[in-house]
Amino acid sequence: MESAQERVQSRERRQRLHELLLALIAQQGDLELMDGEGPVGITAGSSTEAPADAARWLDRNRRLLQRYQALVRTAVTLDTLLDAETTAGSKMNDGF
Repeated sequence: MESAQERVQSRERRQRLHELLLALIAQQGDLELMDGEGPVGITAGSSTEAPADAARWLDRNRRLLQRYQALVRTAVTLDTLLDAETTAGSKMNDGF
């Protein structure tokens, strides 16, 4: 079972990750949102362009998802580096 201190640390880390991710998103001037609506005309009896439209729609959302994932991975990496620096710094101070 998780102790109270571990819960607090987990909450603090989640907050740091959230803040880092928001800062990274703010730097992205052209970050698009995923298109939740499917391509128009994907139903049966639609035009011959429907498969191509669906492929473009899927490809665009896939690229956007990869971009979002890269931002999250960057935030996690930055948080880990900051945590390592803080931990290393406190250990050095404890040694003196």
